[in-house]
Amino acid sequence: MGIAELTRNAVDVLPKGGLERKLALGRPLRVKLGIDVTSPDIHIGRAIPLQRMRAFQDEGHVGVLIIGDYTTRIGDPSGRSAERPVLTDEEIERDAKTYLDQAMVILDRDRTEVRYNGEWLSKLTYADVVRLARTITVARILERDDFAKRMAAQEPISVSELLYPLMQAYDSVAIEADVELGGTDQLYNLLAGRELMQHYGLEPQVILTTPLLLSWDGTKMSSSVGNNIPLTAPPEEQFGRTMRIPDGQLGEWWRLVAEQQVPDGDPMEAKLELARFIVRRSHGDDAARAAEAHFTRVVREGQAPAELREIPLPDEDPVHLPAIPVEHLGIASTGGARRLIAEG
Repeated sequence: MGIAELTRNAVDVLPKGGLERKLALGRPLRVKLGIDVTSPDIHIGRAIPLQRMRAFQDEGHVGVLIIGDYTTRIGDPSGRSAERPVLTDEEIERDAKTYLDQAMVILDRDRTEVRYNGEWLSKLTYADVVRLARTITVARILERDDFAKRMAAQEPISVSELLYPLMQAYDSVAIEADVELGGTDQLYNLLAGRELMQHYGLEPQVILTTPLLLSWDGTKMSSSVGNNIPLTAPPEEQFGRTMRIPDGQLGEWWRLVAEQQVPDGDPMEAKLELARFIVRRSHGDDAARAAEAHFTRVVREGQAPAELREIPLPDEDPVHLPAIPVEHLGIASTGGARRLIAEG
């Protein structure tokens, strides 16, 4: 396969020449990806670094998937303009249980080591945390773009948020990572992992970042907004949401999701083929064919779906319409439902 395939679509591969030196060790590398359970779904945007992990696995390396059950309790401040709401233990446990099956849509189960960072973070003593905190200055942490903006706007930043990069970095120490993957919004956290590994006497990891995939509305994919495509969403939903992509984004989606060049010719056919690919990857050929038939019948021809489920309206008057898709159709929030209603 070669290094070009391992680094396909990479934005940063640091330090220069570091991956080549790791590969020259002649042993399976430990390739880390951490996912916090901030939502019930892994969507196709969050799957892009998983695709890099699969490329390493196909070359005989070990993918170490870290479910951030413990760091979720702090909340990753990356890219945030305000402190992320803290989920309850029940919400974290519920979401964590769904992540493994979703990740395995992409990963090779036999070459995946699954770890929960509560294994080691919950055992740190106060003295251990103080030792961690000594490895980096407050000024260095506040250089982060998201923190700098919040400081300039005089918005609050909690001490727990300042500790988050160190907690994620300690994951790399605990599993002795050779490579860590992440989106470009994770660059600071990944670099912190290199620094902390040196502090603990370990060979620093190589870091590889991948681009963020923008949704059809031009913004970052979000489960709470509903502008995403979960890896385990129903086939008809995956197909229909893919078909919302503007023609101008087709090249980016083909490059990042299908890891191919967009086919020449009719943009509609290119969009259909991408929708087939996304459904086929998650659910198989038969599901892709059925999802396309549903889309053709309902959307393109304006006919009724083959199956219609009846949902009784609540007795209240007036009816709060956005609540119905949330309760019965799996939409994550009333805000997302309002957006879908507005889009028709």
